[in-house]
Amino acid sequence: MHDWEEIFGADGPLARSVPGFTTRPEQIAMAQEVSSALRAGGRLIVEAGTGTGKTYAYLVPVLLSRKRVIVSTGTRTLQDQLFRRDLPTVTGALGLPVRVALLKGRTNYLCLHRLELAEQQAVARGLRREVATALPYVRDWAQITRNGDIAELARFSESEPVWPWVTSNRDNCLGAECSFFDRCHVMKARREAQASDVVVVNHHLLMADLVLKEEGFGDLLPGADAIVIDEAHQLPDVASAFLGFAVSGWQLQALARDLAIELVASATQIDIASSFAQTLERRIIDLQDALGTGQQRHESGHWPNGVIESLEALQFSLGDLNKALANVPADQPGLASVRRRAADLGARMSLLLEHGDEAAAASVRWAQVNRNGISFHYVPVDVAEQLGDLIGTHSSAWICTSATLAVGDDFNHFIRRVGIVEPATAKFGSPFDFQQQALLYLPQGIDPPSSSRHTRQVVDAALPVLQASGGRAFLLFTSHRALREAADVLQQRLGSTAPYPILVQGDAPREILLKRFRELGNAVLLGTSSFWEGIDVKGAALSVVVIDKLPFAVPDDPVLKARLAAIERRGGNAFFEEQVPQAVIALKQGVGRLIRDRDDFGVIMLCDQRVRSRAYGRIFLQSLPAMPVTTQLPEVTGFLTTRLAEIGLIVPMTKSGS
Repeated sequence: MHDWEEIFGADGPLARSVPGFTTRPEQIAMAQEVSSALRAGGRLIVEAGTGTGKTYAYLVPVLLSRKRVIVSTGTRTLQDQLFRRDLPTVTGALGLPVRVALLKGRTNYLCLHRLELAEQQAVARGLRREVATALPYVRDWAQITRNGDIAELARFSESEPVWPWVTSNRDNCLGAECSFFDRCHVMKARREAQASDVVVVNHHLLMADLVLKEEGFGDLLPGADAIVIDEAHQLPDVASAFLGFAVSGWQLQALARDLAIELVASATQIDIASSFAQTLERRIIDLQDALGTGQQRHESGHWPNGVIESLEALQFSLGDLNKALANVPADQPGLASVRRRAADLGARMSLLLEHGDEAAAASVRWAQVNRNGISFHYVPVDVAEQLGDLIGTHSSAWICTSATLAVGDDFNHFIRRVGIVEPATAKFGSPFDFQQQALLYLPQGIDPPSSSRHTRQVVDAALPVLQASGGRAFLLFTSHRALREAADVLQQRLGSTAPYPILVQGDAPREILLKRFRELGNAVLLGTSSFWEGIDVKGAALSVVVIDKLPFAVPDDPVLKARLAAIERRGGNAFFEEQVPQAVIALKQGVGRLIRDRDDFGVIMLCDQRVRSRAYGRIFLQSLPAMPVTTQLPEVTGFLTTRLAEIGLIVPMTKSGS
């Protein structure tokens, strides 16, 4: 047994090694819960409020347990943070010789076979210029890289068009049949992970291994003693993606492209090959014509005339290709891979074309049209049973943690969505003093969110608050439409001589906007969902968070509609079982952007009258950290002016919009 109070105490190893480390009772209590779950091999769901130090609260008992553990995070950015910063810090402080590995999905690693094919295609002049000109740089890097992680090649961003040509995915990977298998970067990363004590992955890779086995990290998961899922509130949606599928025009075109590449590489002649790409392109055009232009979503019960016929024709063409490749020589694994992909896509077409009440109740199917083309989607209505079964097949300890899992003190919504049976639960509030550090402002006189005047009124109500704070704010919106309208209104009100910089989502990549926001120190940033979570801005640079509406999910989302209908069919209350809990968790994420440190302070401005006018409003308010609430603007401006002055920031009191 370890003395957690000593380890996390003022004279403990963490305090001696980590600058600014402070003892937090909540962190100690969480470490004790995690340690108990690790020893018992149990299931634990734990909410840790902002500032608890949940990363150290699970890493320390994980490392001291000497068990083989997988830690899964929400994003690759958090993966890198854990692997490159948090784990080295904790292992160094504890003096533990722990073997740690970072494992990403296969599309993050250079594929030598795909690189060779791309170079052959470039010689045959079958590549776009920007891809062909990038290949020599990739080849030079390929000669020196040890890990093959495409993030190493800083010359190119991860969205560079060359990467799909020189990385593999589940569809086109040749596996053990590849001539480069012994030098495969993916396999090397897996072997290193299998030899490690702690492996850091992300939720997509974790689900890939649970669901697909061969996609993730081989036999690593069955050998793990424990799985820790950080940012666990994201897991149900990631699971939905992996337990369903999408078929896009891009995937179909990639199949035709890879068929042509493999035929060039193998010098093989197959009659159907010459016509397949043209046939496929014609089918895709037929689908685009049937679905129309513009950004639209069509649910399966309302697909326009011609969609079913075009899907059936596509299925027939894929079947023909599958038959034509049936006798591919054994020394042509690339063509065999194309055949497997054609068969897989054909099977997916069958599921998309299923009809009947049972199929309609169990799955959601829709077609999407946007600027990137067309895609067809299939998602199970409820993934809880499947996800619960997948988790249940592994006897490891499972620990789910996040700052936002409970509605009030109730974890039932999250438990229902992940299907974990009889887990232990624990909730630890933030150690920050929200009573002194924060103020919740509920402005009066703003129309209901359904009003066409709502967004304009939100901006007008926020202007005097932004004047008092001298900018230093996030304005968070629940839709892109509201974001664009708010940006226009703010520019109109402030004119060309705005007293603070304005940053708007879409004007630059997210990380660039955040970097500018931190550097400027007095900017106002307008964003939607991607800015509601996973962002850490400490200090006075963020002193106000304005939220336009309670973040209820878009009611026309087909998966949500089907989930709500399923709840109603079994006699439940869809609004209170699904919509309210999801919105509460999203609101907690948005509010959590404000106070990130003991010295932070600021105002949460919530511009949705429903928190006071509707009975369910108290559920939202009771789920937030306890803090003073006001409806009075002078109290807000006084709070900001005083707190900014205390740290030497005097805001010039100029008239907003002048």
